[in-house]
Amino acid sequence: MDKLGSRHRTLKSIGTYFLRGVTLLIASTILAFFLTSIGPHDDPVRAYIQANPGVSEENIAKMEEYWGLNEPPVSRYLTWFKNILRGDLGYSTSNRQPVSEVIGVRFKASIALMMTSWLFSGLLGFSAGCLMGRFNGSLIDRILKRICLVMCSIPTFWIGIVFLIFFSVQLGWFPFGLSMPIGANPEDVTIWQRIHHLILPALTVSFLSFAQLALHTREKLVEVMESDYVLFAKARGEKNVLRRHGVRNILIPAITMQFGSFSELFGGSVIAENIFSYPGLGRALTASGKTDLPLFLGITLFSVMFVFTGNMIANILYSIIDPRIREGTQ
Repeated sequence: MDKLGSRHRTLKSIGTYFLRGVTLLIASTILAFFLTSIGPHDDPVRAYIQANPGVSEENIAKMEEYWGLNEPPVSRYLTWFKNILRGDLGYSTSNRQPVSEVIGVRFKASIALMMTSWLFSGLLGFSAGCLMGRFNGSLIDRILKRICLVMCSIPTFWIGIVFLIFFSVQLGWFPFGLSMPIGANPEDVTIWQRIHHLILPALTVSFLSFAQLALHTREKLVEVMESDYVLFAKARGEKNVLRRHGVRNILIPAITMQFGSFSELFGGSVIAENIFSYPGLGRALTASGKTDLPLFLGITLFSVMFVFTGNMIANILYSIIDPRIREGTQ
């Protein structure tokens, strides 16, 4: 009975996430499509006319019919949404290839940047938080706390510019940008060269959530170490109290906050990719904002589902790590 009940709860949870994903997909497509429809932008026909001033009215009418611009917005949205359900995100006018192919190529670069910065921020933030909480009130705690408070108020683009000037221009330790050496054949680029180009943008993005995670972990660890059961454990002479009681109890809040930073992670990667000319989704999103609406809408939709997937994975991990969450859900 317990196995059947657990299987039923698992299927129910999967069904709930599926319904949430479908609802989010529909809502995000409606919002993104109609906001771009009323906003200032250049549709494909207008962009073509600007590039070719002598185009005839007949050709303009044919292009408007091809792109569906002579239809009302609701009809265009329904056509676009039906194509999305079939896996067709449209055709990128700036890249001259399907949007799905552009996203696939750019996402490989972006996922490397985001995951590297996510690991940097998680490891550094959690370690710094544990260090501050362990030595609460000491000199090292006060110094790290002030550094984190300052980092919380510094915008990402400023950090990226400072890193670029100091580490690339002054010291020459890292390249100025891109994901590989200029003019190099992608097939000949080694993994170490890609890592060399990746480190500085990843550090820039990781500073977005590093300080918040460190301060959050510190407060939770101080709270746990001052609790009654930890004081009782110390009175009994238990060893490794910090590891057995402190770190174990603050791990779940840290994971919660770290997975919840997926949206900030994507937003920070957009800024970092533009500063370092990194060829990822963020740079493509910025470049397509006014002239390539199919690509803009495709990347917007993809980013929404990416953040939703990260939050869903976090919720699943919570229930695996802490059985009390499963009991609360039941």
